[in-house]
Order: sequence, then C-alpha cells, then structure tokens
Amino acid sequence: MRLSGRRVPPYHSDMTAHFAFDNSYARLPGRFFAEVEPTPVAAPRLVRLNEPLARELGLDPQALASPEGVAILSGQRLPEGAASIAMAYAGHQFGGFVPQLGDGRAILLGEVIDREGRRRDIQLKGAGPTPFSRMGDGRAALGPVLREYLVSEAMHALGIPTTRALAAVATGESIYREGRLPGAVLTRVAASHIRVGTFQFFAVRRDVEGLRLLADHVIARHDPAAGEAENRYRALLEGVIARQAALVARWLLVGFIHGVMNTDNSSISGETIDYGPCAFMDAYDPATVFSSIDRQGRYAYGNQPQIALWNLTRLAETLLPLLADDEAAAIAEAEAALGTFADRFDAAYRAGLCAKLGLAREEDGDADLANGFLALMAKAGADFTLTFRRLCDAAAGPDHDDPMRASLGPDWEGWAARWRERLAREEGDGGGRRAAMRAVNPWVIPRNHRVEAALAAAQGGDLSLADDLARALAQPFEEEPSLLHLAEPPRPEERIQATFCGT
Repeated sequence: MRLSGRRVPPYHSDMTAHFAFDNSYARLPGRFFAEVEPTPVAAPRLVRLNEPLARELGLDPQALASPEGVAILSGQRLPEGAASIAMAYAGHQFGGFVPQLGDGRAILLGEVIDREGRRRDIQLKGAGPTPFSRMGDGRAALGPVLREYLVSEAMHALGIPTTRALAAVATGESIYREGRLPGAVLTRVAASHIRVGTFQFFAVRRDVEGLRLLADHVIARHDPAAGEAENRYRALLEGVIARQAALVARWLLVGFIHGVMNTDNSSISGETIDYGPCAFMDAYDPATVFSSIDRQGRYAYGNQPQIALWNLTRLAETLLPLLADDEAAAIAEAEAALGTFADRFDAAYRAGLCAKLGLAREEDGDADLANGFLALMAKAGADFTLTFRRLCDAAAGPDHDDPMRASLGPDWEGWAARWRERLAREEGDGGGRRAAMRAVNPWVIPRNHRVEAALAAAQGGDLSLADDLARALAQPFEEEPSLLHLAEPPRPEERIQATFCGT
C-alpha cells in the first residue's frame, strides 16, 4: 500500500494493468442486474493503492498507479472486457423487508481469476448513480472510503474472511451529506457480491427459474461439491450456514461489531461485507452497540450469532421451492440444515476462545473457564483486546500478573489459579505458550478513535495518520515499537459513542 505522491517502485514481471475478465455473473439473464457505466469524475487522484493485492490479482501496481490506471480505478474509463453492471437484490433492513434494493452506488466491473485460481469480483464503490440509487447521487465520501479500506484490510490481516480494498481514489469533486465533503471511489475485491438479499429478490417475485439459476451459479462458484450431493440445494444451504457460523465466531473473537447485519449485507461467500457503522469494542460488554441507526440494539455485539441465524433462515425460506417438491418436505430439509448452525458456531467460537486462553486441546470445563474470564472483563469494564494480549504474558508465569490485576482487580487471583491448573495439563512451556497466544491475540485493532482521527486528518489533506494506522494494522500480531500508541484504548474524552453509515 502507498500514499498518493510517493513513487511506486518499478515492478518488472509479466503482469500488466490489463484486467483479464471472465464475467460469469453478467452472463446470467438481464433481470439479475442493470447495465450501467460509471459516471466520470472531475480530477481523479490516487490516495491509496494496495500493491500486494494488486499482484495477487495478476495486476501491475505501477501500471495501476499511472494516469491510465487511476482513470480505471476512478471509473473515468472502462477497462477492456468490463461487464459494468449494478446487481439487483432485495433485503430485510432492521427486520423490515424491502423488495428492491440493489447496487445504488456500486458498479461491478467484472470478475478476474487471481494467481491462486480464485474468481474475484472487481467493483467500484461510489462510482455514480445506477437504476437502483433511489434518488441518491451514487457517490461516496473520502472518509467512509478510507474507513472501509483500513478496516477491511485490518480484518484480512486478522485472518477473517472479508472483502478487500484494492484502491481509494479522490474524485476532485465534492459531495453533500451533513455538509460538503470530498468525494472518493473505492475499488473493492470480493469472492462475490451475492447476498442473502439476492435470493430474496427472486423469491419475492416468485421467480423460481431465477432462484434456480442463481443457486446453480453459486454452487458452481462457491460450492462445487454441493453439485454432487443428493440434494444439491440443501448442500448449498449447509455450505452458506457453515461459512456464516465460522465468520461470526471470528468476529466475536476480536470484538468486532458489524453494525448493519441486514440480509443484503449477508454474503453467500462467507466474507465480511459492507463496512458502514462497524466498530471494534474497547471495554468488553456483550450489549455494545455503536451504529447510530441501531436504536434498539438489534445488531449488538452479543446478538450477532442469533441475527446470523435469522438471516440464514430467510435464505432457507427462499430456497424452499428448490429443496423439495412437497412443501412439508422442503421445510423439513430447511429446518434440518438450519439446525446445524448452533453446533457449528459453538464449536468455532469455543475453539477460538480456547486458543486465546492458551489451550491447545479442549477439555470438559474449558467453556466455563472461558466464560468466567469474559465475566471478569465485563464486571471490570476491561479492554477486550488489551486484556487478552496481556494474558499472553501472564501465561509465561505469575511474575507477569500485575497488568492483569490492574485490569481485572482482585477477582483475577481466583480465576488465574484455575487457569494455571488447567494450563499445567497442556504440553509445552510458558514461553512457547505465550508465543502461541500472541499469534491469536492481536496487539492492535482499528480502534474507533484512531480511525476517526485518521479520517479527519485525511479529509484535511494529511494522510500520515492513515498511513501509520495501515502499517500497524497490517501486522496485528507482531508489535511495531514505533506505533505502540495506536494500541492504547481511548481516554474518556476520546470515546466514540456512535458510528454512522457513511452513505
């Protein structure tokens, strides 16, 4: 990644800025999308370029940073072979169903096969109005674009499935939200942009043919093994359930709160998608909510597993016509598949918590031990990320307990005695255990106050804070001595109480 104004070093290979598109979604019938081209902008300027991701996609970073490349990344011109479509979908938003949503400010340029043989979408976000814009301008502000860039790349570095950010480009134009803001375009990369809401779009129209075409497309793209199953559509549903269960467990293990877990933000591929009012917890509290529009706490941190199941239930409802000819049999198939979610989530979450506590193998009672630690944090209002990171040092021996006492108070002693009794049944020594725990307990996350400070500076023309934050977040498990201040929780006056959608 680089900041605008820095020269991209020469990169000599057989890669170019040419996108070798293979656009399978655009070959589906026209009712799946609307053909639309990006709206040209006044003066595109590269703000950030994700060089490692560019190479992963078979693209030349130097060519992407050239005026020709920036013209593509801003939507100023279409690359050869682009599909240039806005995808149609519906969705439940905070529980209320909207039969038509769609890409209102995002345009899918096409799909490429990366150097690992994976199919990846290339999408411009903030590229202008589409037929789904619903009176919107289709544009994005620099702040939300940089926020998605920073947070999505942080999630990737944390090992959590996510859409990626290839580039952020300032448009040289202003957009108007609560005031005048600098405009920008994000180039987003995803395994696909197909959502639960995509299936809902066809289901609400009773378009069974469309549902079948979409389901077969998803099987070919994400679940090829499902195509060999006795009931391919139940196998498809189970694949999505498995991915979502694992994904939400990983969110909880790093204190991430999505903020808008609507069905149109629930990805079939199992990636985290749409970083609007998302946030990472500071003090541990399962009821934590940051989204300014989530007034009832529907998408609070601790509610995310049950909301994921709710969304998956909506997906299962759309698939009923495909699961069996008889309605009762179809419902039985759906319920059986949905019944696997709880065990899948619990297994993933429990294994993750054990790893964070330094337990390489599970025993009876480990769940109680982990829940006891979380209860201590909740009671003390302890910082989620720093407390787990300090626990890594305590694993090396009681000589490192002072930070834990400071975080958790006198209750630490009783829990620590039980924890160390359990650790004694594990293999290895304290030093090895500390290293293993540090590999799963990050030292830094995109804390709200750090992100907001970086965005405010960037909108004023200073990208240095965003650069420092991106550098720290790229290695969340290996401390960077010069950037340790970015790991500090907010002081009372720095606390962010609400995050906003950014649309």
